[in-house]
Amino acid sequence: MTEIRNFLNKIILSICVILFMFMTAVGTYQILVRYIFKSPSTVSEELISYSFAWMSMFAASYIFGKRDHMRMVFFIERFNKNVQARVGIITEIVVLFAVGVLISGGAYIAVLSMTQTTPALGISMGYIYMVLPVCGIITAIYSVLNIFDLMKKSKEA
Repeated sequence: MTEIRNFLNKIILSICVILFMFMTAVGTYQILVRYIFKSPSTVSEELISYSFAWMSMFAASYIFGKRDHMRMVFFIERFNKNVQARVGIITEIVVLFAVGVLISGGAYIAVLSMTQTTPALGISMGYIYMVLPVCGIITAIYSVLNIFDLMKKSKEA
């Protein structure tokens, strides 16, 4: 399980770094052409917006997989490790159902918007919305890995 998690972590972090570098380069280009050459680019605005959306979703999946997201631990930390692990498992199962909605709803909206194109880039909005089911699947994989880790922790406690 650790190998799968490490592999996913490396891929997602690489995607986020590449997207961030791309956004920085396009942002710099946008500043140059707007203020120095007095010829603003409409394409760069869309590229940065959509890249940010993709990077945010991938980063959210990564943070969820590490279980570093914001959560209220002051209540659960009052219990012993076994109860904490069991509550964590229940939470992960509930999250799996929510992620199922993200996957199915994201796939639906991606297919529905395939005929709509972006104003400046001219690409299908379905490709932009495809990040929802993709990151939903990644989050579901992380959730299953988290369940296995919590089950292991529960047996150890």
